[in-house]
Amino acid sequence: MNGMKTVLLLGGMSGVLLFIGQAFGGRSGLLMALGGAVLMNFFSYFFSEKMALSMSGAQRVSETEHPHIWNRIGPMTARLTEKMALPMPRLWVLPEESPNAFATGRNPSHSSVAVSAGLLEIMNDQEVEAVIAHELGHILNRDILISSVAATLGAAITGLARFGMFFGGSRRDEDDSPAANILMMFLAPIAALLIQMAVSRTREYSADAAAAKYTGSPVGLVNGLRKLDTWSQRIPMEASPTMSHMYIYPPAMGGLARLFSTHPTTEQRIAALLGQRQ
Repeated sequence: MNGMKTVLLLGGMSGVLLFIGQAFGGRSGLLMALGGAVLMNFFSYFFSEKMALSMSGAQRVSETEHPHIWNRIGPMTARLTEKMALPMPRLWVLPEESPNAFATGRNPSHSSVAVSAGLLEIMNDQEVEAVIAHELGHILNRDILISSVAATLGAAITGLARFGMFFGGSRRDEDDSPAANILMMFLAPIAALLIQMAVSRTREYSADAAAAKYTGSPVGLVNGLRKLDTWSQRIPMEASPTMSHMYIYPPAMGGLARLFSTHPTTEQRIAALLGQRQ
């Protein structure tokens, strides 16, 4: 199912690019957009993981890089991957005071898990293990490819929107500028719509359930989610709206950015973990 969603998402984004190329450049613009779509699809599949890590400022964690963090999260990740029959992902730390985490990659053999410095600061080992198990749940359920591709394509569309509004507003032909601006104003909602269609809220429930199963109890994640809810409001995280769906707890968003929301509420997730969701 996620493989089909990825194909549809890439196809939808390609269609948007072709439409823009045709609208602004006619036949030549259409051909240029076609070439751009081919490159975009290639880049999105093979490099979306690197882009997500780069956009978040993630730093590698290993036995030689940030060894104090590795000594804490490396062994627990190894135990969990053994239980889940998954390859060991690459581990990263986000230089963020706000607590959060995400997983990315194109498949279990090419995957990464990143946790913020703030999360490691406020959570005990049981809670950290549950958060990592949640992210490994996304890898196990093969959510990571569609999430990573959605982030890359969403960033591409909103980048085009900003460029198009700037370009349209700077053109000498004032008759064409409003049309260019109006067209580009629709691109950010289109990006949000594509992400909403591709990323189901049920994936968070599934990853939460995987965390409870492989850690042996829902308690760690329930307590972790409560801390995420409290501390993320005290220390809001600044992140690209197009990446918000990747995090275990969505960064604070306002205005049009709210269109990108893909998470159930904390109360709904805790109720589901405790078997109370209606």
